[in-house]
Amino acid sequence: MAATVETARDSTLERSWWLRAPAVLVAPRAVFVALRDESDEAVEARQEPLTAIVGLAGIAAVLGSPVARHLLNQEGTTPIVVAVWAFLGGAVYAAAVYWLGGGLLFGAARRFGGLGSYRRARSVVALSVAPLALAFFTLWPLRILIYGQNLFRTGGTDWGPGDRIFGGLLYFAFAWSAVLFVIGVRSVHGWSWGRSLATVGLAASLPALIVLPTIL
Repeated sequence: MAATVETARDSTLERSWWLRAPAVLVAPRAVFVALRDESDEAVEARQEPLTAIVGLAGIAAVLGSPVARHLLNQEGTTPIVVAVWAFLGGAVYAAAVYWLGGGLLFGAARRFGGLGSYRRARSVVALSVAPLALAFFTLWPLRILIYGQNLFRTGGTDWGPGDRIFGGLLYFAFAWSAVLFVIGVRSVHGWSWGRSLATVGLAASLPALIVLPTIL
């Protein structure tokens, strides 16, 4: 009987997180505050929804990379290959953001006196990229519907004002994620905006030093 009750409780917690996680887009503070519960039951209940978010965000991000725009230029590359590449590349990107990003946030938070765990830091990162996961369901289907295979080769009909608008919307999703990142740090630690911004800035400094030289 006790085992049945425990199983039902765990199932309810997991269902609540499937509903709660997307709510970070409209009510972020309440969702991030819920991460303060680091019991084994709570962590397990939110694991699958957060993994789904960061995985979808990873695919959305790699589809927007310069590499994706040239994939069909290569002879023998088919749309199926592009789909497999996006899935595998998104998985690698998601793993890097989740594990490395979580580690950087954990280290930066500790530097500013934070007492949260590494797994909570990873959860903050995962929830923060929800706008990119949203782009996977909204922005990318529409963009692919309009431009089709031309989106993944140079010299097609995808270049122009419309494409720049879609690109701007993707950049907006990244900016929205950055805002959620700061809100998440502030919410889980109960810190001021300044302290939260400093923590995020420190966590992002290493990736910035690596990426900036490649785009300048």
